[in-house]
Amino acid sequence: MLDHSFWFYGIAFFGIILGRYFLVAGGTYLCFYLPLRQSSEEQKLQPNPSWQSIKRDIELSILSAAVFAIASALIVSGYGWNLTRIYSDPQQYGLWYLGISYVVVLILQDAYFYFTHRLFHHPSLFHWLHQGHHRSRYPTPWTSFAFDPLEAIISSLFLVGIVLIIPLHFITLIAVLTTMTIWAVLNHLGIDRFPLSFPHHWLGKWFIGPAHHSIHHLKYTFHYGLYFTFWDRLLNTQDTSYEKRFNEQSPKK
Repeated sequence: MLDHSFWFYGIAFFGIILGRYFLVAGGTYLCFYLPLRQSSEEQKLQPNPSWQSIKRDIELSILSAAVFAIASALIVSGYGWNLTRIYSDPQQYGLWYLGISYVVVLILQDAYFYFTHRLFHHPSLFHWLHQGHHRSRYPTPWTSFAFDPLEAIISSLFLVGIVLIIPLHFITLIAVLTTMTIWAVLNHLGIDRFPLSFPHHWLGKWFIGPAHHSIHHLKYTFHYGLYFTFWDRLLNTQDTSYEKRFNEQSPKK
């Protein structure tokens, strides 16, 4: 049984989340944004970000880390008070359930993200909820966690709520959080950091990647999903120029 105080968990998670952000976002930035790694042709597609832009993203990310730390502390404290459906014995629902529950949570989270994200873009809400993230017209890994505080709160409510509804093992919860982090960083790499063929293959069209999300930062009214392109395709928020580019880059059989 976990018996530390709520604030102990909050401070601990703040350090973990912030450290993870600097490690993953910073490491990815060094790998993909070193001047020697970028050709002049790539610079035509996306200019290198300014230090002011990166600094602004980091400041917002620190605020977001505080919000997500509080949410994490609530989850762990709730587990200690037997209020959540988190469990520790992997055999309780069978090993197969670990994978199934992981996929289910990603699908539900993608739907939650899509519809809240579209709501954030409503003219009456955008300034309060989402403008900070979009100050980076050309995103970098540092942008991956740069949310306005109210947006971070709304986003964190998904995980707080899901552990009250669906039985989740700690391993599954950690896997979801890890996927969130890695996917967010990859989506904010920019339009030119991978070969043009990535992820343009028969499976890639269903997943969101750097080129897909970069269009959202440039055009605002397309591409609201988190992991999958399903909702964008279904609700006509998929940019036709992306579809054309996808078809051109897809391997021909």
